[in-house]
Amino acid sequence: MARTLREGQRAQLFIVNAETGQTSLVAESDQLLFEAPNWTPDGNWLIVNGDGRLFRVAIDGGEFFEIPLGGVTELNNDHVLSPDGHTAYVSSDDGHLYAVSFEDGTSRRVSNDRGENFRYYLHGISPDGAQLAYIGLEILGEGAVRTNVFTIPAAGGPDMQLTGEDAPHDGSEFSPDGQWIYFNSERGSTTPGHAQLFRMSADGEDITQLTFDERVNWFPHLTPAGDRLAYISYPPGTLGHPADLDVIIRVADADVAGARDLVALFGGQGTLNVNSWDPTGTKLAYVAYPID
Repeated sequence: MARTLREGQRAQLFIVNAETGQTSLVAESDQLLFEAPNWTPDGNWLIVNGDGRLFRVAIDGGEFFEIPLGGVTELNNDHVLSPDGHTAYVSSDDGHLYAVSFEDGTSRRVSNDRGENFRYYLHGISPDGAQLAYIGLEILGEGAVRTNVFTIPAAGGPDMQLTGEDAPHDGSEFSPDGQWIYFNSERGSTTPGHAQLFRMSADGEDITQLTFDERVNWFPHLTPAGDRLAYISYPPGTLGHPADLDVIIRVADADVAGARDLVALFGGQGTLNVNSWDPTGTKLAYVAYPID
């Protein structure tokens, strides 16, 4: 079921200049809880989900236009755009991945049928558009789950599992050169919920931890040039990536050297779930959820 706004809450879509920190409000609603902005390759539109649907809005604001999904229903906030901007790859609450054509509104299922105890959560696409990076969630029973990093051909095909740990993994995303996958994980942590950022080669080798601080770090997103990344930082002790907390968007070099706070806001889930850098790598879109 799609998230809804709490009483007195608003969803606010912002653009922030990563150099100067200057922000501009693009859109605001006290009716529609929208999430997870993607920037289109031409730099003119932002794509968000809300109420199980997908929308586009111009970067200078205005009306939200619903995007036809070819029969796909109940989206969550995991969606990416193809490098040519012609296709949206989306995750549905039915546990599957779909490709939706912006040109004719048709859709096709990408994911495989791995049984009712396996669910796909999309996070990244390779720079050539050929591979999708996703989190595979295995339901183990009695409330237990296991999440690991997988890839699958965007055209459909066999899944490839890249990690095989019991520790939670999430936010898997290709680097712009296609050589690396960035993700967050609790691997190596002895404190529940203490996710940090990692990088590994696209074949699952050479796993390297990138952050080592007391906060809980999620969703690393690289610029199109691959020189910087943004991520969302939760307060120490946070479990998962919940909504409605005081969080920080941080930016850093690609190896997370020199991390600095860019924006402090009330948000979390939905704020920065997908890559929302503009094509120039100088601006970032995000969503805040203030409560009056």
